[in-house]
This record gives sequence, C-alpha cells and structure tokens, in this order.
Amino acid sequence: MTKEILFTETVLRDGQQSQIATRMPTSDMLPIIQTLDEAGYHALEVWGGATFDACIRFLNEDPWERLRAIRKVIKNTKLQMLLRGQNLLGYKNYADDVVEAFVQKSIENGIDIIRVFDALNDTRNLQTSIEATKKFGGHCQPAISYTTSDFHTIDYFVGLTTELEKMGADSICIKDMAGILTPDDAYRLVTEIKSKIQVPLEVHTHATSGISEMTYLKAVEAGADIIDTAISSFSGGTSQPATESMALALENLGYNTHLDMKKVAEAADYFNPIRDKFREDGLLNPKVKDTEPKTLIYKVPGGMLSNLLSQLTEQGLADKYEEVLREVPKVRADVGYPPLVTPLSQMVGTQAVMNVISGERYKMVPKEIKDYVKGLYGKPPVAISEEMTKLIIGDEEVITVRPADLLTPELPQYEKEIKEYAKSTEDVLMYALFPQQGKDFLGRREDRFYDVLMQEVTVKLDI
Repeated sequence: MTKEILFTETVLRDGQQSQIATRMPTSDMLPIIQTLDEAGYHALEVWGGATFDACIRFLNEDPWERLRAIRKVIKNTKLQMLLRGQNLLGYKNYADDVVEAFVQKSIENGIDIIRVFDALNDTRNLQTSIEATKKFGGHCQPAISYTTSDFHTIDYFVGLTTELEKMGADSICIKDMAGILTPDDAYRLVTEIKSKIQVPLEVHTHATSGISEMTYLKAVEAGADIIDTAISSFSGGTSQPATESMALALENLGYNTHLDMKKVAEAADYFNPIRDKFREDGLLNPKVKDTEPKTLIYKVPGGMLSNLLSQLTEQGLADKYEEVLREVPKVRADVGYPPLVTPLSQMVGTQAVMNVISGERYKMVPKEIKDYVKGLYGKPPVAISEEMTKLIIGDEEVITVRPADLLTPELPQYEKEIKEYAKSTEDVLMYALFPQQGKDFLGRREDRFYDVLMQEVTVKLDI
C-alpha cells in the first residue's frame, strides 16, 4: 500500500504572520489563489490568528471580504482558520452567544476547517467552539498546545486528545508553536496518539530552533496524516519548514504527497518578489529567518524572543536580555507551567521583564497576570501554590468554574453600540472583537460610501 502524507499550506496565514506580522494585503494573494487551489494541498490556512486584527488595524481591509474573495476562487481545496477558543481572535473571553455567532459566520463566509486551541489546554474553553463548528457544518480540529514540563508528559497529551475526540473532533492537531517538539518526542507522541484515536492527526511546528524538518520526518514515520508547511518564500526561521523541500524529501522516501510540484514552484516564483518587497521595506526583519537554538533551552517561541529583545532595546535595557530569558521559565513555573502561546506568552514575558527591571520579583504585576491567577483565563495546567497566589492577588477569590459561565449574552449590547455603522452580523462581530479599531474601520467605510454616493448623484445631476 502506498504511504501518503497530506500538506496544509500556511503562506497566507501563519507563514506571513510569523515573518511579516501579517501585513500581506489581499491584493498580493488573489493573483496566485487559483494556482494554490490546483496544487493538490489538503487545505490552505487563510484566516484567523492575527489576520483579522491586522486587516482592520494596519491594512484598512475588511477581513470578511478577504475570506469571501478567496472562497470565490477556491474550488478544490479546503479553507482553514485558527481560532483561540473562547477568546476567538481577540484577547479576552467572549460570551457563548458571540462565540457561536462568530463560528457560524466564519463557516457561512467560506471556512471549511476550524482549528481551535486554548492557551491552557483547558477543554472547557473549547466546548462552545467545538459544538458551534459541528452545528453549522464545519470540520472541527481541536489542537493541543504543545509544551514541556514535568507535568506535560506523553500520557497527558494522549489523554487530552482522547478527550477532544469524545467532544466531537473531526481531526486533531499537535500545535507546537515554539518549535520545541524534538524528533524523538514527536515519534513517541504521534505513535501513542495514533494508537488511541480514530480521527486524522495533523502536526504543526515552527522552524525556529532548527529541528523542524527532522521533527516532521519522525512524525510522518510514526503515522501523522497531515503536516503544515509554508511556500519557501515565507518559510524557515519563525515560520514553518519549506513546502517544496519537505515534499521532495518525503516523495523520495516513498510517500505520496498529492502535490503538483510545478504548481507549487509557480507559487514560490510568485511569492519571491513579494518577499523581497517586504524585505526592502523593512517589514521582513532578517532576524526572523535566523535559527535560534535557545528556543530549545528556554522553551520560548521565536516571536516572543524577538518581542522581548525589542521591548528591552526600546528601554535601553538590551543588556538584560539573557537575564530576562532565564527569568521566563521561572515565571512560567511559578504560575503553573502554562504553554507559551497567545495570550500567555505575552503575559509571562511581560512579567519576566518587570521582575528583572524592577529588581524585585512580582513587585509589579500586570492586570492580565492577576486575572489569570484568579482563574479568569481557565485552569492552569498545574495548581499555583498558595504562597504565589497570595503574593499576586492577596486574599481575592480564585474561581473554579468555566470562565465563560460568568458572562451573560453580549451580542445584543454590541449590536446596540455599533448600530450606527453595522450593516451585518459580520460588522457587529468585527466591533465585538476589536471595539476601537472595528468602529474606526466601519466609520471610514461609511465615509467612503457617502463620498461614492455623492459622486454618483453629482454625475446624474450633471452638477
């Protein structure tokens, strides 16, 4: 029997998000969409993550329009998005009615596969997203946020995947956002998971630490069904391994990738000058193409490393970089070993910086860390000690219920607040996720509509 491995292409979402902070406009994507559709991919990751925020904050684009424009061209390939569970695409928990409406509209506007994760692997925070995806006919792919600690064992992750399968997963993803899944651990983890679940297993990693290709090879040998890669133009470094290189290597080993390498090469030829343009403009920092083995030591995602260095440099404290890096795993241990993924990576990193520059650990504590310790983000993987809890939040109560259970329906209030500008539920959801940026964008759209209308009136009246 022919061995096969399927590919999900990330260049339109995680590839460009990891290297150019999601600044690729839709106009750069549309000319090559049909070629990507004909290349034989299992899926194209095109939406979610930071794309929504970047569209309205930096590109003056409607993210819903981007999705519809891509869907209009794509005929053969599944479209995929990344969702942060109860956080959706924002940075806080939203009520269940907002989560359900967002999932419904994502599917109606063209998404086939919703990959959903929770930063703490608290499955309660995935419940509503999973149920809504199934309800509205989408393919639900819950992801486990991979990390390492004495607590995060192979058995722990296997148990998590079996729970997710029972919750309704159509497939499951191992999401290694920091690029710290080693080849041997990948082989053992995939082997164990595949022996316990029936649904397909996808593996996602980043090339940051320099071991990603070996990790993918061992994962594929262990029985992984799908891997995430990026067209060479936006591959490597903080992004994924290169699609072409992985495909050619695996085909040489006897795997059927189903990829049309001529079409893939055509896509790379298209994206290369776009990459070069971003490099010349300074948006593509050469550092994101670098290999950073320290990722394996400090367990810190590449994007977090660069952000920490940038923060310290701006404050004239670049010499504290190594000290902050050493502090990150200490903070992570203090607060229950959360996986370092959005938003926890930013929170733990900020606390580490504050601990170092203040000269006294936890002298300054951000509100987000306090809310996390209170349980408002979910259940920490490991219980936080009473001593640490008291140090951070004093005598305040720690909640143990699902955080979203504390929220009443929010959609009616959002509709009321933005009724002056919103023309659809999609507009309301844009405002709900990013109130200030969403309102600004919808206001600008209204102004443009008025200007065009007046021009038409002027022409008709021959004024």
